[in-house]
Amino acid sequence: MLRRRASVILLVAMIGSVFSVWGALQQQHMYHSAEVLQVVRPTIADDLAKSTVEGSSARRIQLIEQRLMARGTLLEIIDKFGLYTDLTQMTPTEKVVMLRESISITGVAAAREGFTDDGTISVVTITALLPSAEQARDVASEFGRRTIELSINTRIEQARETLGFFAEKESAVAAQVAELESEIAAFYAENDVAQPGTIEFRRNEIAAINESLLDIAREQIQVRRAADQVSANERPATARRMLAEYEEQLATLDAQRELLQQRKEELEAALQTTPEVQRQLGAYERRMETLQAEFSMISARRNEAEVGFRLETARQSERLTVLEPATLADYPATSARKKKAIIGGAASILIGLIIAFLLELRAPVLRTAAQMERETGLAPVASIPPLKVGRRGQLLFSLLAPLRMIGKR
Repeated sequence: MLRRRASVILLVAMIGSVFSVWGALQQQHMYHSAEVLQVVRPTIADDLAKSTVEGSSARRIQLIEQRLMARGTLLEIIDKFGLYTDLTQMTPTEKVVMLRESISITGVAAAREGFTDDGTISVVTITALLPSAEQARDVASEFGRRTIELSINTRIEQARETLGFFAEKESAVAAQVAELESEIAAFYAENDVAQPGTIEFRRNEIAAINESLLDIAREQIQVRRAADQVSANERPATARRMLAEYEEQLATLDAQRELLQQRKEELEAALQTTPEVQRQLGAYERRMETLQAEFSMISARRNEAEVGFRLETARQSERLTVLEPATLADYPATSARKKKAIIGGAASILIGLIIAFLLELRAPVLRTAAQMERETGLAPVASIPPLKVGRRGQLLFSLLAPLRMIGKR
């Protein structure tokens, strides 16, 4: 079969080899460059100063990758490094798609602490595959620089927004506390209710007045007893004089007692409030306690947010650093042209053999007496020996054989 179909095999192999060489010559070499970034752990432990930037590093890297692969960012990089300038027929959208397929950002998960995956990334690799080694290195470095900048800016922005939220909330609660204090003061003034500090002071004053009243009562008892003894023991003239003095002392003590009693009644009247006023005062106290508890909690959160913001601005929290900068590739990442041409030639020969085999199956012919006896079980009556021709005639016959077959069809 190989001798009979040598012309077909040779023709297919020649045509396939020509196309393989042409395709190999048309191939454009691609160069590979990679920049490795390391995720550095916070300088200060979270137990001492916790960052306000929540979420796993894998999720943050994913968000950064989405922003880097945005159309506007990719067009900026294409214009900056003059990528695909020789492909003038391509639209900006096609260039963006091509660059997006040429860049890959992959992360390596950090070692687990325990049995759960917390989404922590230890290393980020940025790979560029471009027609020029310089372009691959520059683009990989540019993506690495933008990744670090986006990481820093997003963390600072998130910390700033957190701090701003709690600062605004603290100011709002402080304003509510001040407003409630003014409302309580107006209520005290409107209902003639003593302030809490004044109430305690007035109660202490009433207690002091009660003690003074007791002292006056004791002095009055002593003066009366002394007057009784004077009337019994002294002479009438002396008794009258001393009784007059005692009466004057008793009058003075009565005046003091009346004054103190009047002051006591005034203080007790000031302390007395109606049940409705008491209910409203209780409501004011509960509202004030709630606002003060909320204010204390928000103040603590604001302090934590301020510490987290300072950590981010001082770059003391989690951050990205360049572990291995992008370098120039020593050789193309694509396969060699000679290798492609050889593979194409071998494939062409294989295709020629397959075509020759299919042609034999399509036009089966009994070539020898032994083949006829094997296929049909009948012995031929006579057989014509093969015609021997010269080398030139044999070559001409083999070249014209496909044309004869085409003419028969």
